[in-house]
Amino acid sequence: MTIRRIVIVGGGTAGWMAAAALSRLKSDNPVDITLIESEQIGTVGVGEATIPPFVLFNRMLEIDEQELLSEVKGTFKLGIQFVNWGNRGDSYFHPFGNYGYEIDGVSFHNVWLKYRMAGDQRPLHNFSPETIAAQHRKFARTETMQHDDLPPINYAYHLDAGQYARFLRRYAEARGAVRIEGKVDNVRLHEETGFIASLTLDDGSEIAGDLFVDCSGFRGLLIEQALQTGYEDWSRWLPCDRAVALPCANSGPDLPYTRATAWSAGWQWRVPLQHRNGNGHVYCSLYMSDDEAHGILTDNLDGQVLAEPNFLRFTTGRRKKFWNKNVVALGLAAGFMEPLESTSIHLIHTGVSKLIALLSLDGVSKAQEDAFNRLTTKEYERIRDFLILHYNATERDDSPFWNYCRTMSIPDSLQEKIDLFRINGQIFREEDELFTETSWVAVMMGQGISPANFNPMTATLKEPALSIEVGEVEKSIRFLVNALPSHSDFVRQYCPAAPA
Repeated sequence: MTIRRIVIVGGGTAGWMAAAALSRLKSDNPVDITLIESEQIGTVGVGEATIPPFVLFNRMLEIDEQELLSEVKGTFKLGIQFVNWGNRGDSYFHPFGNYGYEIDGVSFHNVWLKYRMAGDQRPLHNFSPETIAAQHRKFARTETMQHDDLPPINYAYHLDAGQYARFLRRYAEARGAVRIEGKVDNVRLHEETGFIASLTLDDGSEIAGDLFVDCSGFRGLLIEQALQTGYEDWSRWLPCDRAVALPCANSGPDLPYTRATAWSAGWQWRVPLQHRNGNGHVYCSLYMSDDEAHGILTDNLDGQVLAEPNFLRFTTGRRKKFWNKNVVALGLAAGFMEPLESTSIHLIHTGVSKLIALLSLDGVSKAQEDAFNRLTTKEYERIRDFLILHYNATERDDSPFWNYCRTMSIPDSLQEKIDLFRINGQIFREEDELFTETSWVAVMMGQGISPANFNPMTATLKEPALSIEVGEVEKSIRFLVNALPSHSDFVRQYCPAAPA
C-alpha cells in the first residue's frame, strides 16, 4: 500500500501543525493532504506558552518570526517563575538557558556549590542571563550583540493558540493542503488488516486515506474509539484532573516569563500576550470543587475578565500506542500531562518531527510503528518524571493535596535522579532527554533538594583563576542585561500586534 492520501482528523494547534509540516511534501510528491474539522466542535486552546524547541519548528517551516508574533499577538518567554511550590511564600525561576558554562568538564552549578559551601552568598540565578533579564523585565534577540563570553539568550513564545492555528491554516492551504468542514460519523476498517480505510462525514460523504493523523483531542476518535488502543493512567503521580481557563485584560508591562502559582490543590498559570493574559487553574477534583477553583482563579487575576470560564476534564497519561496500524495520534489524542512546563505544544512538534523522519510513501510498516512508539514513550516518561518532581519535592503540609503529593511513591527513574543529585550535585540525562541539566537543578534546588557535597572534580580547578572566571561570568551577565531594552519596548518595535 503506497501512501498517496494523508488525512488529518481535527484542527486546532495539533491538526494545523501537522498539516503545515506535511504540506511541504506536496512540492515534490503526488500526495494529498486533507484536514477534516468542524466549526461545531471547539478546541481546548489553553496552551499558550511554549519552550525553545518550538522556535526551531517555525524556523523549519521558514516562517518569519516577526510576522508570526505580530499575527498571534505574541510575546517572549525566558522561563517560568514558580511561586508557593516548595513552601508557601517561596519563589524560584526555571530559566531556559544555562547557569554559567561548563569549566574544564565540571558543570557550573557544582562550581557554585563549592563556593556556597565556603560561605559565598551569591544566589545561583546570578549566573543565568535569562533569569536576570526576566527579573528586570528586559529582552532582546542577542545573537547579533557583541558578548563573546556568553551564548545568545534562549527564549520561547507566549502566543494566542487560536490565532496560531489560523496562521498555520493559511500556511498549509497555500501549499496545497485541503480543509473539509464536517464531523466524522463513522470509521470503516479494512476487513483483513484492521487498518482504517475511510471516514464517513455527517453529510454522507466518504473520505478515503492511506495514513491518518488523529488530532481529535481527548476523545481520540481514531486511535481510541476506532482502534481501541488503550490508555495508561498516570493520575496516581499527576493527580490534577480538572482545569478552568479564563482570559483577562493585561495590566502593566508584559512580563517575559510565565508564572505558575501553587494553591491548596493545584496551581494557576499566567501567560502574558500583547492583547490579554491567558489564565487558568489546574486542580484535583478529589480535593477541590469547580466553584472553589473558579473562585481562586477570579480572585487572583490581574485585569478584567474577558470571557466565560472554560472548564476542562482530563486524565493524565498516554495512549498505550501512539502509532497504531495506519493511525498516528498527536496532541491531546496522544496523551496529556497538564501544562505545568509548557510541554503540550512541544509534544505535538516532536510527534510531527518523528512522523516526518519515519515516513515512507511506500507504505506503513511494523518497524515504523515500533520505532515511533518506543521513542515517544521514552519522551513522555521523561517529561512525566520532571513534572512529578514539582509536586513531590515540596515541604508543604498545609492541605490534604500537598500531603498526598509529598508522600506519594514516585517512579524509580525519578527517584534515581533525586538520589544521585543529593550525593554530589550530578544530573544524569539519557540520550536526547528534553529537560536540561539546568532545568533539573533549578527545580530541585528551587524546591529544597540540596546536594550533600559537590563533585570532587571541582576541587581540581585552580585558584585564583577559577574565582576570577566566575566573577567575570556574573559581571558579563549584568553588563548584557543592562544593555537590553525592556521587553515591552522590544515587542512594540519588533512585532507589534497586527489589527484584528
